[in-house]
Amino acid sequence: MTPIPDVHDLLSLADETVLVTGASGNIGSGIARRLGEAGAEIVVHFHRDAASATSLAEELGSGTIVQADLSDAEAVDAMFAACRPTLVVNNAAAQPVQALHNMRFDDWRAMMSANLDGAFLVMQCAAGSWGDAGGAIVNIASIEGIDPAAGHAHYATSKAGLIMFSRAAALEYGPSGIRVNCVSPGLIDRDGLADDWPEGVSRWQDKAPLGRLGTPKDVADAVLFLLSPAARWISGINLVVDGGMSAQSRW
Repeated sequence: MTPIPDVHDLLSLADETVLVTGASGNIGSGIARRLGEAGAEIVVHFHRDAASATSLAEELGSGTIVQADLSDAEAVDAMFAACRPTLVVNNAAAQPVQALHNMRFDDWRAMMSANLDGAFLVMQCAAGSWGDAGGAIVNIASIEGIDPAAGHAHYATSKAGLIMFSRAAALEYGPSGIRVNCVSPGLIDRDGLADDWPEGVSRWQDKAPLGRLGTPKDVADAVLFLLSPAARWISGINLVVDGGMSAQSRW
C-alpha cells in the first residue's frame, strides 16, 4: 500500500525529476516554475526556442535543458537517456487557426504529429524506462477536446484524442504503478492576448462564472496536484481548469 504522507508533504515534489515538454512556452514555463517551487528538479524541454529555454533554466537556478523533436522516436529515446525523469508533463503542442474547408491533409497530419504523436512517444518511453517502479504523467489537453471552436477542427480533435489516450494509458499502465491524468485548460492569459483578440477575451470574461481568464499558475497548480502524493489514488481523469466555463448553458 502506498504510504500516506503527512499533510505538510502532500504537494511536495522533493527528490523528483520532472520533464516538462514545451517548457519554453507560456503555460509550459508556468508549470516548470511551479513544480520547481514544489521542490522538483526540472528538465526544460524545447524544440526550437533555445533562448527561452535557457532563460527559464537560469531563472529556475538548476535543472537540465534538452532539445528534441518529439515526433522522432530516436530523439525521444535519447532525451530520456539524458535526463531520466521520474515524472512527466506532456505540454508541448501546436494551436494554429485554420478553417476546415481550407485545411490540407498535410496540415491535419502536422497537427496530429505535434499534439498526439509526441505524447504517444513520450508516454511510451517513460513507461518503458520506469517499468514497475511507478511514476506519474500529466498530459495538457484543452477544453476544446470537449467543446470545439471554429477554425480549430484539427486542434480540437487532437486534444479529444489526447484525453482518451490518457484514459487508455491509465488503464494499461496502472498495474505498473504508473498514474496518467489529463488537465484541460480554458482560455489562458498571455502578454498581448487582449490586444490580439479583444472580442474573444471580452466574451470569455462575460460568460465565465468566475469572471476572468486563467493564468499559467492556475494550470500549473492543477498539474502539481495530479503529480503529487495528494493524488496518489487518482488516475485516468481529465481535470478541467476553465473558471467554470464548461458549466455554462449552451442553449
